[in-house]
Amino acid sequence: MHIDILTLFPEMFEGPFDASIIKRAREKGLVAIDYINIRDYSQNKHNTVDDTPYGGGAGMVMAAGPVFEAVDHIKSSRPGTGKLIYLSPAGRKLNQQTARELSGEERLILLCGHYEGMDQRVRDELVDDEISIGDYVLTGGELPAMVLVDAVVRLIPGVLGETASAEEESFSDGLLEYPHYTKPREYRGLPVPEVLLNGHHEQIRLWRRRQSLLKTLQSRPELLATAGLTDEDRIILKGIVLELEGLGLPEDITRKKRR
Repeated sequence: MHIDILTLFPEMFEGPFDASIIKRAREKGLVAIDYINIRDYSQNKHNTVDDTPYGGGAGMVMAAGPVFEAVDHIKSSRPGTGKLIYLSPAGRKLNQQTARELSGEERLILLCGHYEGMDQRVRDELVDDEISIGDYVLTGGELPAMVLVDAVVRLIPGVLGETASAEEESFSDGLLEYPHYTKPREYRGLPVPEVLLNGHHEQIRLWRRRQSLLKTLQSRPELLATAGLTDEDRIILKGIVLELEGLGLPEDITRKKRR
């Protein structure tokens, strides 16, 4: 995969993408990431990329010209087209399914906005998709671009050591992930659950599934509505709900689980 990032602050990406999993993916040739400074395509002697909005209003707006010129340069210098994604709080919210879809692309172009917004002509003519990482406003699109790249690159085949690692993570099947334990067997009086030590694979599988359902129920119950639960999951959930009701937990928590 080749990722081009259009930004006013390319230096912001030097640390996050030069360490850990993404660094190894780049070294293996599984992903290439280039940073394009939008300011280099400014059309005036002061290298400005923003201007006041027509019709008045507070703040400055990123101009269309530098962005169009930068995109033209990318498309003329690299083979293929590449889906252009604008990181915007108005976009559809990033989730695991979106990350999985994008991991299958050969090329991506990420556009990081700044100031009060982007000239609408950029969004109308150049942007293929708008993605948000949450319902809040950030200074620019650089941090969302980092989040998007991290979420996507780790799903590219060969990036993680084991395919199962990505498949068993939180949200991979619509649920939160079960808890993990490692050595020592007991630490400061806190033991590892006995079921994980007996070597009985089916018991371990059922325990992990129950823990995943329980964690989702308690932390993100809305995910259960779209998780695609199996008959076994529903039986496990029913037992969890009955147990929680017996413990006297709030009615609204247990009521959501029956839906």
